[in-house]
Amino acid sequence: MADMDEPEKKRRRVVELTEKMVVDGGCGHTCEWEGRWNHIKKFLERSGPFTHPDFEPSTESLQFMLETCKILVIGAGGLGCELLKDLALSGFHNIHVVDMDTIDVSNLNRQFLFRPKDVGRPKADVAADFINRRIPGCCVVPHFKKIQDLDETFYRQFHIIVCGLDSIVARRWMNGMLLSLLVYEDSVLDPGSIIPLIDGGTEGFKGNARVILPGMTACIDCTLELYPPQINFPMCTIASMPRLPEHCIEYVRVLLWPKETPFGDGVILDGDDPEHIQWVHQRSLERAADFNITGVTYRLTQGVVKRIIPAVASTNAVIAAACATEVFKIASSAYIPLNNYMVFNDVDGLYTYTFEAERKENCSACSQVPLDLHFSPSSKLQEMLDYLSGSASLQMKSPAITATVEGKNKTLYLQSVASIEQRTRPNLSKTLKELGLTDGQELAVADVTTPQTMLFRLCFTS
Repeated sequence: MADMDEPEKKRRRVVELTEKMVVDGGCGHTCEWEGRWNHIKKFLERSGPFTHPDFEPSTESLQFMLETCKILVIGAGGLGCELLKDLALSGFHNIHVVDMDTIDVSNLNRQFLFRPKDVGRPKADVAADFINRRIPGCCVVPHFKKIQDLDETFYRQFHIIVCGLDSIVARRWMNGMLLSLLVYEDSVLDPGSIIPLIDGGTEGFKGNARVILPGMTACIDCTLELYPPQINFPMCTIASMPRLPEHCIEYVRVLLWPKETPFGDGVILDGDDPEHIQWVHQRSLERAADFNITGVTYRLTQGVVKRIIPAVASTNAVIAAACATEVFKIASSAYIPLNNYMVFNDVDGLYTYTFEAERKENCSACSQVPLDLHFSPSSKLQEMLDYLSGSASLQMKSPAITATVEGKNKTLYLQSVASIEQRTRPNLSKTLKELGLTDGQELAVADVTTPQTMLFRLCFTS
């Protein structure tokens, strides 16, 4: 050390101290030092012009955040990595993270918790390990699963849930799960059953953050119209005159998959299944070769199938920071949370604003009454199915319809199970009257967008 200059001595000392904190900290341990939470205490132990009118400064809020408050982060990708870092450094030490993906080389440019040696490993596991090693006292518990694989008991344990997802279907399912956990006593919502949902989303240089109090404020399904429409290519182009690699991929997705049924009748193309994407990729390469088109890659194939818009690291950072701030507000009760939607846009300069998204009285997810479906008795079941999938306010993916006919519970159509799909397929060409449905009939509809069964009331039109 005697031969080192002073800056090098300081650098070595910082490294030693950091390594010691990491070893002494980690999941299941507490490692504090004087002044560690001074920046947080400034918000929690004194009042100010922006604090909540009912806020009383104390030391208890910080202890709640450090020791008791349990946060669930959904997604460990671009937004998820930022969220985990922000939350852990803000004093939240009991964090769970759910993600079903593994790390790809293309993730490394923005998902900064991952390194080249991590390629192929589960995102949730690697992200949790990194945070636990780097931030003393923090305990991140990973779950390498689909959100649908976890039950009500799992979700009920959390105080706040934060979503950093790239899928509208997954958002809607999570929204439905939290709505299903609500408890009503004599039609009055029990506030203790509400788990706040903080949702963040980014699309290139655009993003949004929103605060959802299930049963009280607008839910995800209340504002489905706000999500951008999917980009669809003209059928004549993808079928006979492809010019882009995306046209080749769409040809395989839209036309070849249902025709060849590579994984069995009724099996829906899953953008998260590597075998499905690999099949589409290979057929797309063959299609591209026939028309001398280049640029079909596995990554592009997955992007087209899942409708992924390229991510920008800086947008992820801004939106994650906004979401983490809202978590802090709600957990500490020190400040009034966002009411309830923030929009961010830095495509041309910087533009941001907030507005209050309002609840829809006839929301299919959060309203307490069955929705009306208006059809003629001569309408075919296929028309009803098309409406459920095509309506801007419903946007279902593979609705399954069940009804009570002549005192018996009858499945009218179910797509997700091949044997049942084959058996119920003839019903699609039958009229509602032929199926034995009557005016005022209650229909139960299940879909991948929600864990709940949605109820509709059939209203016959003349």
